[in-house]
Amino acid sequence: MNEPAAIRSILPPEVVAVDTFHDAHDGMLFAAEEKAVSRSVDKRRNEFTTARICARRAMKLLGVPEQPILRGDQGEPKWPAGLVGSITHCAGYRGAVLAPRGDVVTLGIDAEPDDALTNGVLDAISLPEERLALQKLARKHPGVAWDRLLFSAKEAVYKAWFPLTKRWLDFEDAMVTIDPDNGRFTAALKVKGPYVSGAQLTGFSGRWIATNGLLLAAIVVPAQSR
Repeated sequence: MNEPAAIRSILPPEVVAVDTFHDAHDGMLFAAEEKAVSRSVDKRRNEFTTARICARRAMKLLGVPEQPILRGDQGEPKWPAGLVGSITHCAGYRGAVLAPRGDVVTLGIDAEPDDALTNGVLDAISLPEERLALQKLARKHPGVAWDRLLFSAKEAVYKAWFPLTKRWLDFEDAMVTIDPDNGRFTAALKVKGPYVSGAQLTGFSGRWIATNGLLLAAIVVPAQSR
């Protein structure tokens, strides 16, 4: 975990990131974390452990003492007071990003393999307009699994949405538009959003990158003062 974070290039400077392509099998968990995965299979335990080690190293970068990161009612990570963060893991990759709450209101990251979705998944996670846009992207810009990137962007949207609302957001509740030229995407909410810094949230903007066989998506909502 000493190499520059793969996701670093799509994050603003106030967000710290730590990630790895290798599991820390000997990583230590706090007692409460150990209890949370005591009955988990090895794969799930490795994901949980390594992601939390990444998160604690990110805490250190921010000058925050290492602390346990437990799970909320919906499985979301519960961050220490004063911090916002997000965790992601997929085959061969684990990562965590953190920021001071005074700088960032919410954030969400997601990592996925740069491979096409399995049959039937795209219809379940996308809107008709999105599927049409994906067809155009595939014709004009082959080489990226655009359907998987759409999925990743929507996962990042949900991770940024949930801390603000504590409510579920279905895949069809946000329409994602991917810009293939500048590594950005937008998500227009199709449901009523929360108020953030005095204004109602109507959508998110994010960045994406394809690297090392991965698709990475990130959303960062800065505090009003920034």
